[in-house]
Amino acid sequence: MNRTLPVKKKIPSAKTTRKPDFGLLKQLCAVHAPSGEESAIAEFLLNYIAKAKKNWKTKPRVYYGEGFQDCILLKFGKPRTAIFAHMDSVGFTVRYFNQLLTIGSPDAEAGTKLVGRDRLGEIECELEFDKEQHAFYKFGRTIERGTSLTYKPNFKETTDSIQSPYLDNRLGVYNALKVAETLTNGVIAFSCWEEHGGGSVPYLARYINEKWGVTQALISDITWASDGVEPGKGVVISMRDRNIPRKKFIQRIISIADKNNLDYQLEVEGMGSSDGRELQLSPIPFDWCFVGAPQQFAHTPHEKVLKYDIESMIVMYQSLMKLL
Repeated sequence: MNRTLPVKKKIPSAKTTRKPDFGLLKQLCAVHAPSGEESAIAEFLLNYIAKAKKNWKTKPRVYYGEGFQDCILLKFGKPRTAIFAHMDSVGFTVRYFNQLLTIGSPDAEAGTKLVGRDRLGEIECELEFDKEQHAFYKFGRTIERGTSLTYKPNFKETTDSIQSPYLDNRLGVYNALKVAETLTNGVIAFSCWEEHGGGSVPYLARYINEKWGVTQALISDITWASDGVEPGKGVVISMRDRNIPRKKFIQRIISIADKNNLDYQLEVEGMGSSDGRELQLSPIPFDWCFVGAPQQFAHTPHEKVLKYDIESMIVMYQSLMKLL
């Protein structure tokens, strides 16, 4: 996959910020919430927000429930820009005769530990493949059909990195929550189903636009490290993926990053997608840009992101939400 070379800045401002505590990220990564089952992480977020918002600069109005399914909107002050962060993950659905169907595009080797729960109790099984690479589970009993399975949590933190299943996109959610601490004006939208085709963003975009007149968005998600996007070189501003956002808006974001001497890389890709695709296809005239940390081993149980890139992502979002 071809991507542009990273843009190198002299002063990576994220290095001078207070280091974030990753305990919250560990909790987010452990929540069982593949596409279609976001209610568990929505409940986690609602409980967290109810407790944490008393310490935030601006207390948001929370929108959840009827008309929003499992999605959550947080409205701060007089918003000009929305942050979209999808809550769901990849995984598997139990079919018949020990067969598994993929949720999104998981990428795991045979022997990977999968977890879930059905009416008979907790499940920890192994992923297996036949000669045609069809996925199966190996367990001591039959698992009820329709049960979802996800990678077993395995959060590892070192001095420089975080490695865990489901950094995509619990890290995007974490970033949005860290930005919420100091946000004065803006909307944060926690969306559903992104990993398996989407569907929630169009109605969220319509509501945000009709209620508050917002027409610009940042996609808080995680991208891939590649030949042109390197771990440790800062957050990625994506100029395009399978979809092409309006370049005038992208240039505004790059200009803000340059004027504030923020460290970043530019991505140019011909594949991959995000909640930005749904904004572009919606009838609402939203400008959007994917801005996220690069990770290694995408959609595997071993996703890895460097802490510096996480810090760079938070600083970038804080600046963009003030200046866009």
